Amino acid sequence: MTEAGSAPIIDVTTVSDTAAVVHVTRPGTFEVEVHRFDDLQPDAEVHLDVPDPLDPTVTHAVTARTLGQPSGPLRSVVATVNDVHFGELAAGQIDDFTIGPIRRPAPGDEPYPEVMNRAAVAEIRAVEPDAVVVKGDLSLDGAPEEWEAFERCYRNPFGDRLHVVRGNHDGYRFQTEYAGDRRIDLPGVTIALLDTVIPGATTGDVTVEQADWLDALATDATQPVLVMGHHQQWIAGAGADPGEAKRSDEYFGLHPDGSDRLDGVCARRPAIVAYTCGHTHRHRVRTMTASRIPSIEIGCTKDFPGTWAEYRVHDDAIMQVVHRMSSPAALAWSESCRGLYTDFDIDYGLYALGTLADRCLVIPASR
Repeated sequence: MTEAGSAPIIDVTTVSDTAAVVHVTRPGTFEVEVHRFDDLQPDAEVHLDVPDPLDPTVTHAVTARTLGQPSGPLRSVVATVNDVHFGELAAGQIDDFTIGPIRRPAPGDEPYPEVMNRAAVAEIRAVEPDAVVVKGDLSLDGAPEEWEAFERCYRNPFGDRLHVVRGNHDGYRFQTEYAGDRRIDLPGVTIALLDTVIPGATTGDVTVEQADWLDALATDATQPVLVMGHHQQWIAGAGADPGEAKRSDEYFGLHPDGSDRLDGVCARRPAIVAYTCGHTHRHRVRTMTASRIPSIEIGCTKDFPGTWAEYRVHDDAIMQVVHRMSSPAALAWSESCRGLYTDFDIDYGLYALGTLADRCLVIPASR
């Protein structure tokens, strides 16, 4: 956090074609103000005057670029979350390390996964999505009570619109709940939801059989295909972080061979327009090597910045708009997690938030 008396933290967290949202953190606190700007010009540089949180007579000039406006009517809306982690008690805990900082709720406070996911559900319900896709890590350890908490939060409000696949945290003890690939057909888009989990492992894979399934789906599809899964791809030369340059099955995300299989199917089948995942707790967009389509990572719901993603499907494009949950309780918790992993020399705020272009973008519906 900033020291008392220093400048506020100003994040342009969201843009669409006609709107922008700015979050402003009061210096030295976890207090966050939300400013929304509507009726903006599409595909334009916009100048936003943001009030200072300490002196409302002072404004901060912020510049952002809105997204281009897709053509044709809105065909469908898809909402996604990942890394919701019901049952987790300590944000920032890595294995048995005692360094962090590690954030825990105060005694008597509600568990933060409940706070964050309830806020996500409220915001998602407001956009009336055609489908809600949960891309893994529903739980801390796949315990029955953790999945029950997940189901109460998400199944009750969304019913048959909810589509779920497991993440590594849901399969560490070789559980099979939420396992398997799924096809979701919606107006204007087909979602191919991949189960990338290797039971008992943190890493993931796309097997030969899964690649064949995706190939057949994309061959059969008569509309754009958006692939979703839990683990991020290994992409040669595309990562600047330690561990991403070396081709190894110890890579934190999809095994390199599985990553290449996914890219190979995408290269052969132009109906596939993007792959979007979770797992890394960050927002980032890279380009696949062979197919040259986006490989997109979406940050976690449970801590900073506390987000969910919306996909607005039009005839010629799919607009990805990432939202930071903005209830007072969600903002207070997520902001308190901005400094996680400082003891590991990681700027988690910068890592997790990514750039505005990593969060909000337009995916062409054909190539």
